[in-house]
Amino acid sequence: VTFGVKPDRPETGFGYIEAEADRVLRFVEKPNAPTAAQFIASGRFFWNSGMFCFTPRAMLEAMQDLCPDILSNARRALETGRTADSTDRLTVEVDKDSFAAVPAVSIDYAVMEKASNVGFVPCGFDWSDIGSWSVLSELVPADDKGNRATGEAILHDAANCYVHGEDRLVGLVGVSDLLIVDTPDALLVAHKDKAQEVKDLYNRLKAEGHETATLHRTVHRPWGTYTVLEEGHRFKIKRIEVKPSARLSLQAHHHRSEHWVVVSGTAKVVNGESEMLLTINQSTYIPCGHKHRLENPGILPLVMIEVQSGEYLGEDDIVRFDDVYGRA
Repeated sequence: VTFGVKPDRPETGFGYIEAEADRVLRFVEKPNAPTAAQFIASGRFFWNSGMFCFTPRAMLEAMQDLCPDILSNARRALETGRTADSTDRLTVEVDKDSFAAVPAVSIDYAVMEKASNVGFVPCGFDWSDIGSWSVLSELVPADDKGNRATGEAILHDAANCYVHGEDRLVGLVGVSDLLIVDTPDALLVAHKDKAQEVKDLYNRLKAEGHETATLHRTVHRPWGTYTVLEEGHRFKIKRIEVKPSARLSLQAHHHRSEHWVVVSGTAKVVNGESEMLLTINQSTYIPCGHKHRLENPGILPLVMIEVQSGEYLGEDDIVRFDDVYGRA
């Protein structure tokens, strides 16, 4: 069953469903403005909400029939992945290569548009497909010149602009109809009419192998997170947060040494042949090649600063000897 939202305007940024009573006639991709106006006038078209209701058995059977390659690769990614139990959760890490082989196809196209037994339920509640920065900006209150901003922003002689800032002040002077998105990972500047083309920019980054397409400043791991605060020639600074009762692998690095400083919480550290407890403002030095491990034995999050130095600081410079998450 799919849910369609009754449209209140000829929106070109949404997909549509043509329906008759409780039956889906067809799914339609994002139309141009004249076509969207015709859809609204006909009374037969609804916005495709992307919300579905089905039993697991029904979906698996449909995938086996309509997109078996997706199902088989997804199963292989799960079966060849790693599973580990920690104190508070079950961690499952799918196999990278098998998961990469899963076709990048939406459930709409892979199943719903091809299935012959799709039911339809019309809905009248408020809804929006937050599929672009332009649509997201409409949820933010506007000033008298149509400008909208989240975060710290100052605008002078600007009109109909949207600013999304996080860590620093963003200033605009003498511009109009712009989207400015400033995050720790990247800065985006685009015309509002080109909001849908941001995905083309991402596809180009991915095709060129740019690390921004796959890596973020903050990276989530089974044990917690790390955030890259600063990096340059032969150094990298990270903020590391370890969940209570979690621990990292027993590991070593060939090309870098590390300095650890505890900001809050308690750290249990293995450093070569030594084992120690570190608390606020205490530190240790991990020489290049030393086996080491970090653990949070407390009930509060452990926060520490890690300063790396060396000739190569890539995340792949790691040898794991023991790991509770099955990565060794």
